[in-house]
Amino acid sequence: MTSLQDPAFESWLETQLGHSASAMLTSISPVSIVKHRPGFGHTVRPIAGAIIASPVLGSYDPDPDYFFHWFRDSAVVIDALRLLYVDRRIGDEALQHLRDFTRFSLAVNRLDGRAVAAVPDRTARVAPDLLQYLREGDDLASVHGDAVVAETRVNPDGTLDVLRWARPQHDGPPLRALALLRWVAGGHLDAPLLAEVTALIRFDLDFTLRHWREPSYDIWEEESGHHYYTLRVSAAALAEGAAWLQGLGDTAQAQRCREESQAVLSLLDGYWVDEGAHDRDAAHGYYRSRVLADDQPSSKALDIAVVLSAIHSVDHAVTHGAAASGTQATHGPTAPRMQATLARLEALFDAAYPINHGRSAGRGPAMGRYAGDVYYSGGAYYFSTLGAAEFCFRAAAAAGGDAGHWSHWTGRGDAYLATVRAYTPAGGDLSEQFDQRSGAQTSAKQLAWSHAAFISCVFARRLAIAYREPRRR
Repeated sequence: MTSLQDPAFESWLETQLGHSASAMLTSISPVSIVKHRPGFGHTVRPIAGAIIASPVLGSYDPDPDYFFHWFRDSAVVIDALRLLYVDRRIGDEALQHLRDFTRFSLAVNRLDGRAVAAVPDRTARVAPDLLQYLREGDDLASVHGDAVVAETRVNPDGTLDVLRWARPQHDGPPLRALALLRWVAGGHLDAPLLAEVTALIRFDLDFTLRHWREPSYDIWEEESGHHYYTLRVSAAALAEGAAWLQGLGDTAQAQRCREESQAVLSLLDGYWVDEGAHDRDAAHGYYRSRVLADDQPSSKALDIAVVLSAIHSVDHAVTHGAAASGTQATHGPTAPRMQATLARLEALFDAAYPINHGRSAGRGPAMGRYAGDVYYSGGAYYFSTLGAAEFCFRAAAAAGGDAGHWSHWTGRGDAYLATVRAYTPAGGDLSEQFDQRSGAQTSAKQLAWSHAAFISCVFARRLAIAYREPRRR
């Protein structure tokens, strides 16, 4: 019996979807949660529109402190919220969340670190042993204009993060633009909300145009360089933004976005690592995740971030019921080189993680980030495993009339989901990781991105099945 014929599996998907929807919503506008950082003399009271990475408070005791509004994570969440709204799992509350998120984001764009740096006694309440984690005044003073949205994260009360962190990061604006463009395409926004969303999209597209060529930190906030993920979502945002701008009559800016999108994609073609292919029709290798300064080697070259970029930047209008072209054909889930990259990652984690050894039939490998990861358990991530599953469902949806390819990809996607099911408790909690040896949940609890990834994956699966069902009757 396949997963598509298993009532228990289908029931679990529906139940977990409900759990994930409820859990993710607790991270949106979490105004009832107060975070104290006594060692820094700082109390954070979130305001409407903020999206925190995790609503479960931690201070590396042992859970990490994820009480921040990350630009990347919040874009993933606001996109998953759209799916819940379209599915009528949430009503006009979703539009209010979007309105608050947009206003929060526009306000954050106007922050100025020079005012923070000028406060004469800003370190007075910081414990002496924690001063090493505080940003220098000149660092804070540099944060204004475009530098604000390159900050990686801000406090959910709408203030700048004063702690040392990996900055700049350039994936947030294009990812947010993509999410908002999908909201606009749905036609659900009233005129005032549309005007605010339009202003934010324009800001994010302009930022992307100005900065995509510059080095920044990767999505794991560990290495500075040029990164496949950041470039891929930048190309997608500029391509979709071009079509949107053309519809608004802004022909000149639309053309600029199209040209820059193609320039990004041309650069990404060079990220392919050929591992000895002699058949021009076959792909033997993988897309490397990064190019560091002076082209220095990185142990993180093979990274799930490449696969995540394919699903986060996918053009929803062309991947279901139609063959993909252009951007999608080259760097999307249907591309042989992208599929080869997933295969290399599967082999990596299948061999590296004890929980993958001797796993039962019908279960795919639990997926992590990259080889040698040491963060917390250094193990499997829910959003990595779910991202691999979603990649498969999107490949299935684009299979056209090829029943064999459709069955292959849906089967692989369901195998990944079966693994997620095996390591998800009955209550539906999803942390950031599950241990590579025991499968126990580790790192941040109730990670909003984990729940958003489940929501996105399930909807991709539905679309793949819906596309195939009429052909089976």
